[in-house]
Amino acid sequence: MTDSNALGIDAIKTKGWFAAHKWLLIRRGVQLGILGLFLAGPMAGIWIVKGNLTSSLTLGILPLTDPFVLLQTFAAGNIAGTTALLGAAIVTIFYAIVGGRTYCSFVCPVNIVTDAAHWLSARLALPKGWQPARKTRLWLLAAVMGTAAVTGIAAWEMLNPVTLVHRGLVFGMGFLWIIVLALFLFDLVISRRGWCGKLCPQGAFYGLLGSFSLIRVSAKNRDDCNDCMECYAVCPEPHVIQPALHGTPGTAGPVVLSRDCTNCGRCIDICSKNVFVFDHRFNNPVTPVGHHAGNMDSHTRRAA
Repeated sequence: MTDSNALGIDAIKTKGWFAAHKWLLIRRGVQLGILGLFLAGPMAGIWIVKGNLTSSLTLGILPLTDPFVLLQTFAAGNIAGTTALLGAAIVTIFYAIVGGRTYCSFVCPVNIVTDAAHWLSARLALPKGWQPARKTRLWLLAAVMGTAAVTGIAAWEMLNPVTLVHRGLVFGMGFLWIIVLALFLFDLVISRRGWCGKLCPQGAFYGLLGSFSLIRVSAKNRDDCNDCMECYAVCPEPHVIQPALHGTPGTAGPVVLSRDCTNCGRCIDICSKNVFVFDHRFNNPVTPVGHHAGNMDSHTRRAA
């Protein structure tokens, strides 16, 4: 097992600290920047963006609507207005290009909470705990839509941690801090990366939305891999790496095609050999993987 305290040391020595944390810093900058735009209105009277992650209007011109919420609205038998439909179309096209779960790593405020829990659990060497099947979030997604159809309302949005935390940050947290603490403790002591990786139906939706997205992580230089396993250690969905990095020779290209990939870029940051890059899904030549293919089973067991 990779020592969490030693993670990234080789990358820092090779590339420097900022290059070894580039995509992590960009992600945090985007997440905090988005929150700042929403908070600028109620806190400083600078109304660049009005609304929240569910529905917003930027500069009084650009509407954005969460298609996950709009789909619940349709399931509930309600009709959406033209502005909401246009906003959802814009968001859908964007994530269909850059990757649906990019929402999870670059936008969702809950990601900061669960990443912090994962960092602390790794530092304290806490057990991974309960690990539900990854398909659980798909079943929960189906349940969310079924509940909307039965009740006639988008009932999940009354409980959705993403919606509640973001609205709380914009309009005042109050008791909603309890939700933040509960999510943190859940991922810390009950199920490591359990919420985002196994349970969140919104993440499941965005994963489906980006199933055929253009922008992908690629193990373009996989022949340079030295099997240090650090990419598996930092990846929030480590199972997505193995087909691209350690796939069967002659059948697996270097592009990570799994819809579970969050495009977070941590594998790019952490790799001292610069194995990973951002690329597009069509630059995926099927070439021999060399000695790494034989290690696929052992990597799978260690990354689980």
